Amino acid sequence: MSKKAFGIDIGGSGIKGAPVDLSTGELAADRVRIATPQPSTPDAVADTVAELIRSFDLDADTPVGVTFPAVIQAGVALTAANVDKSWIGTDVDALLTERTGHDVFVVNDADAAGIAEMKFGAGRGTSGVVMVITLGTGVGSATFVDGTLVPNTELGHLLLHGDDAEHYMASSVREKEDLDWETWAGRLQEYFAHVDFLFSPTRIIVGGGVSKKHQKFLPLLDLNTEIVPAKLRNEAGIVGAAVMAHREEKALQKAERKSAEKAEKKASKKEQAERGAAK
Repeated sequence: MSKKAFGIDIGGSGIKGAPVDLSTGELAADRVRIATPQPSTPDAVADTVAELIRSFDLDADTPVGVTFPAVIQAGVALTAANVDKSWIGTDVDALLTERTGHDVFVVNDADAAGIAEMKFGAGRGTSGVVMVITLGTGVGSATFVDGTLVPNTELGHLLLHGDDAEHYMASSVREKEDLDWETWAGRLQEYFAHVDFLFSPTRIIVGGGVSKKHQKFLPLLDLNTEIVPAKLRNEAGIVGAAVMAHREEKALQKAERKSAEKAEKKASKKEQAERGAAK
């Protein structure tokens, strides 16, 4: 029987989720999408996440992975992009675990997309430094070294022309300024050449909705590093969140077993010592 976990992708306009078959990386049921509440405060979003989960018949022990548009450390949001600023400093793991009744594990949204691509997509089997760059409203990034995630790299904020790079070359900028593909590719060339120079990655994977049209711009780039389109695209966040939740749940269970074994050994030694003293 295939293993499953549940993935949720929180965005500025929508919250979507589905169970994921962890043996294939495919959604195990049609995803459900609910509009992100406005204002997108912690309480309002937590209620929406709980509502989304209730729309599926999940076992109580199903782990839930959640992507969040923020720098995440130990489950706490240190920033807030496209959601209410009141999220900053919120223990997202604890809030969503309490509200949903499931073990919830939160990850940066771009990192989740990267996890999915490394497990099931364009990064599968690739060693060295792999970078997943998502082009959308902003620019997200996920960096892996021999398959291990370096979390919260936020490379959309590299300086380019004295400002955050994403303000110059995000997909939303192309649409807003009505740039043709060749002109936009010129901007991408500047950005990716900078990333290439700084990190010398083995492979760069380009994600985001615009990656569906990769043939219009990726062939125009000239880099030392191989650059390829993402494979999972819109489902990457859900899949990556589910994969991460399964891994974290297993690690937590392993730690709990070790702690229990340690306590049992300590109790056994104490009992043996007490018996020896009684003699």
